[in-house]
Amino acid sequence: MKTIYCIPGLGANEKCFQYLDLSFAQPVFINWIQPYKNETLQQYAMRLKEQFIHDENPVIFGLSLGGMLAIEIAKTIPSAKTIIISSAKTKNEIPYYFKVFKLIPLYRLLPEWVVRKQTAIRNYFLGAKKTAIKKYVKRVAEKADANFYRWAIGAILSWQNKTVPPNVFHIHGANDKLLPSKFIKADKLISSGGHLMILENAEEVSSLIRRLIAD
Repeated sequence: MKTIYCIPGLGANEKCFQYLDLSFAQPVFINWIQPYKNETLQQYAMRLKEQFIHDENPVIFGLSLGGMLAIEIAKTIPSAKTIIISSAKTKNEIPYYFKVFKLIPLYRLLPEWVVRKQTAIRNYFLGAKKTAIKKYVKRVAEKADANFYRWAIGAILSWQNKTVPPNVFHIHGANDKLLPSKFIKADKLISSGGHLMILENAEEVSSLIRRLIAD
């Protein structure tokens, strides 16, 4: 049975994969580690790799921020099979208007209560529609680490990657509001998918992952 190393999205944990059918594999859920001050996504990814991924030919599955980290790991393991979902492969796939936060870095002052507050805006951008998914988003928000959010936002805005490894398959949602598909060159576009299609469209995503790993 093939091992899949699963890297969650920002602020999430292994529960973000809870609706996927991964019974055909052995999932290893990677936990967040404490970032160093001014650490880049590449540097952080290398520490995750060193701590969690020891296979010579791993399957790596990354969601959103986890997908960006998976890209950096894939660049160092050409034999890896890497699947990213609701993510970006290079800095050019991150919407240009996010750059305003780099010029005016208000995220550095992001208060904890804002990070932990459940709002309709958060649900809209994440594409949380089902009641169960909204409850999940609420639980994630309530446990959010504001310091990690500040670091992650800064690291994403400063991400300089321009390389797309050939061992990466990108799944994206046509209705993704956080990372709109018009900026993304996806290998597979799911027409009804939003940013959290790993939860909202779990059956379709599971089937696609199974086929990719079998191939």
